[in-house]
Amino acid sequence: MAGKRVLIIGAGLAGLAAGQYARMNGYEARIFEHHTKPGGVVTCWKRGEYFIDGGIHWLMGYKPGSSFHTLYSELGILPEVSCLELTSYGRFVHEESGLSVEVTSDLDRLEQDLKSISPQDGRLVEELVSGGRAFARHGSTGMGLELPDELKGVVRKIQEFWGLRGVLKYFGGRFGRSAAQYAGEFRDPMLRFVVENLFLPDVPVWFVCMVLGLLAQRQMGVLAAGSSSLSEALAGRFVGLGGEISYGCLVEEILVKDDRALGIRLSDGSVHHGDVVISAADARSTILGMLKGRYVDRATHERLDKWELMRPMVMVNLGVAREFHESPSLLLIRPAHPLMIGHVPANLLTVRIFNYSGEFAPPGKTVVQAALETDWDWWHSLRDDPPRYREEKERIAAEVIKCLERHFPGIDSQVEMTDVATPYTFWRYTRNDRGAFMGWLPTPKALMTPIKRTLPGLDGFYMAGQWVTPGGGVPPCLYSGRHAIELICRKHGRPFKPGQA
Repeated sequence: MAGKRVLIIGAGLAGLAAGQYARMNGYEARIFEHHTKPGGVVTCWKRGEYFIDGGIHWLMGYKPGSSFHTLYSELGILPEVSCLELTSYGRFVHEESGLSVEVTSDLDRLEQDLKSISPQDGRLVEELVSGGRAFARHGSTGMGLELPDELKGVVRKIQEFWGLRGVLKYFGGRFGRSAAQYAGEFRDPMLRFVVENLFLPDVPVWFVCMVLGLLAQRQMGVLAAGSSSLSEALAGRFVGLGGEISYGCLVEEILVKDDRALGIRLSDGSVHHGDVVISAADARSTILGMLKGRYVDRATHERLDKWELMRPMVMVNLGVAREFHESPSLLLIRPAHPLMIGHVPANLLTVRIFNYSGEFAPPGKTVVQAALETDWDWWHSLRDDPPRYREEKERIAAEVIKCLERHFPGIDSQVEMTDVATPYTFWRYTRNDRGAFMGWLPTPKALMTPIKRTLPGLDGFYMAGQWVTPGGGVPPCLYSGRHAIELICRKHGRPFKPGQA
C-alpha cells in the first residue's frame, strides 16, 4: 500500500476528516478546495471589528461518554477547540399571542411550562417530553454511525439494534412522522409553533426527542471562538500529519479509464493523478458534472430528481453597540405578520445572539444574526440585476431590524454594521446545489435511507459529506470522511487504524 495516493475534492468537514484518516492509514493525501480557506459551510468572516459565524449552531456529544467525543479526539478537534456548555436551547416567542417559553436542559421545567400554556395539550406534552427523557437515559449519540453500512455484518446490526432497545419504540408509528404533522395535533398555536420548530418541521419526531435528550444530558455546546476554530483545527492537523491542501482549485472533471477513477482535471486545465478519488463536494455537480452522469443507478436518480433539498436562507448579520446579558443565545420568533423574503413569506425568524463569548465583537458590542427561509430561483435570477440585488438585501435587513426593535427597543439606532448573505452567497462559498447549505432535507424517509459511498460500476471512487449523510451536521459529516477511508482500507486488504500516522 505504500505510496498509494488519495485525491479529495473539497476541504469541508468531510474532506478534512477523510484526509486525516487517509494519513493515519499511510496514504498520501491531497485536498483540492475551490475556496481560499477550509470549512465549506463551516465558515466565518470579518466585517470591520465584528466576527461573523455563518456555520455551526452547536456541537453535540462533545463531552466524554459519547462516541462523538471519541471521534472529535481522533481528529484533534478536542481538546484543541473550546466548547461552552449549552443549558438553554433557546426561547420561542409567539408575537400574535404574546407568549414565550424557553427550552432548557431541565425537561421537567419544560413539561410544566408547556402544560401551563395549554393544559388541554397536556397528554401530548407528556408524550413528547417522555421521548426526550428516554433518549437522555439511553444515549443520544452514536446511533450506529461508527461503521459504514457497507461493512456491517449481521452481528454488528444486532448489536446496534440491542443498543437502541431503550428508544426503539420511538423510531416508528407516531414518532416516525414529521414534527410538523405531530405538531398539528396540538390545539394551542404557541405549542404547535414550538414543537414544529424545535429543530426543523420536516424531521421525524424521534429526532426532536434526540435533541431534547442531548440537551438534558448537557451534551450540546457552542464553539467559544466560532465555527472556523473547528475547521482550522481539522485543517491544521491534516497538514501536520503530512497532508496537502490546494486552495483556489475548482475541479471540473473526475478522470476515468476502464471504469476506474484515476485522477482529476481542474478548471485551469491541470491534471492530477491518484489511486483513489474521494468527492466531499456537492452530489449533483459530482455525479452529473464531474462524472458526466455515467454511473447513476435508479436510487441515485430518485435522490437527484425527487428528494427535497434543505431550503435556502437569507442570513442578516448585525453588529450592534449593545450587550444582551439577559437574552438566551437563540431566539425563535413567529412574527405576527410574515416577513416577505423575496416573494416567499417567512413565518419564522431564527435569531442567534453571540453573547456567550468575547470573540465576536469588541467589549460592549454584540453580533446578532437572523436567518429566514427563502427561494433559490428568485435570488438566482435577481443576481443578474446587481442594483436590485443590493436593494433587496437592504430592504430585508431593514425588515429584520424592525422586527427586532419590537423585542429589543432601541436596537434600531444601535446597529453599526449590516451584512446580508443570500442563497447565492452560500452557493458561491460551497457550490451546494441550489444553496442547500445542509444537503438533503432530513425527512423521515431520508434519515432512514442508507446511501452508499460508492457509485455502481465505478472503481476507485468514493463519496463523503452531507450528500451521503442526509441532514448533514458535524458528526455525520466527519464520520462520512472516516467511512470512506474504512472502505478503502477494506478494499486494499488493510486494517483500518484510527490513530496517528
